[in-house]
Amino acid sequence: MRIGLIDVDGHNFPNLALMKLSAYHKQQGDSVSWADGLLEYDKVYMSKIFDDSADYTSVIKADEIIRGGRAYDKKVKLPNEIESMCPDYTLYGITDTAYGYLTRGCPRACSFCDVVNIEGRNSHKVADLSQFWNGQKYIKLLDPNLLACKDHANLLEQLIDSKAYIDITQGFDIRLINDKNIDLIKQMKIKMIHFAWDNPNDDLVGKFKEFKETTQIDRRKLVVYVLVNYNSAMEQDLYRIYALRDLGYDPFVMVYKDNGKAVSQETINLARWVNKKITFRLFDNFKQYDVHYRSRKVNVDGQGNIV
Repeated sequence: MRIGLIDVDGHNFPNLALMKLSAYHKQQGDSVSWADGLLEYDKVYMSKIFDDSADYTSVIKADEIIRGGRAYDKKVKLPNEIESMCPDYTLYGITDTAYGYLTRGCPRACSFCDVVNIEGRNSHKVADLSQFWNGQKYIKLLDPNLLACKDHANLLEQLIDSKAYIDITQGFDIRLINDKNIDLIKQMKIKMIHFAWDNPNDDLVGKFKEFKETTQIDRRKLVVYVLVNYNSAMEQDLYRIYALRDLGYDPFVMVYKDNGKAVSQETINLARWVNKKITFRLFDNFKQYDVHYRSRKVNVDGQGNIV
């Protein structure tokens, strides 16, 4: 069979499902490639994860077209035999990084997140590391809440044993940090750990302070997503941002846009200030940046000076 693949979101981040489909069909002896509108295929798979990605409108010549991904249909899942396969990293020309899930599901059921609707509230183990890692230098974990899984200690030990550099892309749950898993995390080779402080009503300062003081991980490796424009006032947003900065973390503002609520210019400026690290270091507080930005565009030279 001739198989065509289409990553509707683009190729900025590898699509795990398409890599597994590629591995499966190649194992079956099929021909697999990115779909070309000039060629004909027996089957074409299209994957779209993000709602705001422009849909694929080019001509597709195929006997069968299968669409999947959260933006197309949240109920469409890979068959177990394909889900468990090691991804075909050659599809994206990846040589030094492994991508995958050790766990699925999250008990938090946050109203702004659809993980619970797709993967359930039970954080459960779905793979051992060896199922998608075969010696690569880097590992990017996509798990929604690994620390909530009852098997997380064993999974952290697998990451330690790999001696690869670990990037926790979706975030550890700071509320589940304890002495045991902190000790395991300290043994990992950390490239990046992401956390999240989404709910302004959660008092997480103590937990963040404990983790930072115990691990002494550099702030450049400790990113914390801060959700704004969703049930929070500007004062609550700034409290979280200032607290994280003072504790030795690198906050990153995530602007929620899916509730129909307009995003104010003040919120846009907040994200610009925090997420562009040169301006975040240059201005001591948001008010300084906001006033300056509204008066004229902020331009910064290579030495960090306003020009």
